Amino acid sequence: MLAVKSVDVRDHFREWCNKISMGETVVISRPRNENIYMINEAEYNALQKAKRNADYLAKLERGITALNAGEGTEHELIEE
Repeated sequence: MLAVKSVDVRDHFREWCNKISMGETVVISRPRNENIYMINEAEYNALQKAKRNADYLAKLERGITALNAGEGTEHELIEE
């Protein structure tokens, strides 16, 4: 992971994009600790997938908890 000032990224944007596309993560330091991270598309997609999986697992956990608390309803299966 590399840390850089926003001025450096602005002045050498193409070079930083090349590093990021090769897998490097770049932290752009900003005032008041409002830093920005630049990552490549593959890493972004992996982070989004992990977030969706975590959200789905939390939803399942809430359903199991509700079922165990007796909040579920029983239905007959309809077979055709």
